[in-house]
Amino acid sequence: MKHVLILILLAVSCYGCKQESVASQVTTSGRHLQVNDEAYTIKGICYHPVPQGSEHRDFKTLSQDLVLMQEAGINTIRTYAPIDDETVLDEIAEAGIKVIIGFGYDQKGFFDVYSGSFIDYVNTYKHHPAILMWELGNEYNYHPEWFNGDVKNWYKAMNAAADLIHKNDSNHPVATAHGELPDDIALSLSPNIDVWGMNVYRWDNPEEIFRQWTAISDKPMYISEAGGDSYMTMESDGFKQGENQHAQAQANAMILDKIIENLDLCAGVTMFSFTDGWWKAGHPDQQDIGGWAPNSSGVPYDGSPNEEYWGIVDINRNKKETFTVIKAKYNQIK
Repeated sequence: MKHVLILILLAVSCYGCKQESVASQVTTSGRHLQVNDEAYTIKGICYHPVPQGSEHRDFKTLSQDLVLMQEAGINTIRTYAPIDDETVLDEIAEAGIKVIIGFGYDQKGFFDVYSGSFIDYVNTYKHHPAILMWELGNEYNYHPEWFNGDVKNWYKAMNAAADLIHKNDSNHPVATAHGELPDDIALSLSPNIDVWGMNVYRWDNPEEIFRQWTAISDKPMYISEAGGDSYMTMESDGFKQGENQHAQAQANAMILDKIIENLDLCAGVTMFSFTDGWWKAGHPDQQDIGGWAPNSSGVPYDGSPNEEYWGIVDINRNKKETFTVIKAKYNQIK
């Protein structure tokens, strides 16, 4: 009898542990997010860890990265492709961080919208506590050539995908990461999008986009990309040409100040980006100057996107000057 009681107690204990790992209920409330009925402000970072010498994402440094994120006050990771590894998601959740899972349109069948396989991922991971939102596409409005020359084809596909997610998962909103402010066509063709992410590069002051958004929609929005890189292609605004962490730190401080001032209209931000990406502009075994990004003339302070210099830490996880800025600003948000 004693052994039976012990087994029962162990079973109850294990059941309780399992219950703690069920999905959070994420909802929208006005212009904001709630997690399990508590207000949730995104204090985030875009995360695509590609090691030196590679062109592919790798989570070998995840534990080290999560410690740095926790120090910086980051509570949300935004990804550009699904994480199909439960142990990675488990570690992220254990660190008290949530994930915005991004789905691409045509990723050769890797949980993408074109093949329809994205819904398999949703149904596999919709109960995982790390998930905050599902996100469809990244700046696809800049690429009508991917959709037979008509971006409306993307909006229709995105809207249908969001509808299918809603039918399969009632616990998580569906977002998109739009390049800048969506126009009337985007909004009218995508009513199933719950949260509009916007990649915004307006020098060091994104403030006007909040007013522009409230004039056209009552849905939540968040800044899905913003920030500056740590290389100045030319001398400008008092910042010297060359690697310049101070320019990046000042730009990010100014940007975050404006976002924090407008959190009544905004669900938060995922700053770009956690680590420098040496794979983007040249040889992946070295850090190259250059790179190209659409609609990038608003990059502070030289109007030139140096794609391999955007991290708040470098490729070896050394903190840049902007790391301290991110930490200070995120700790202001309660």
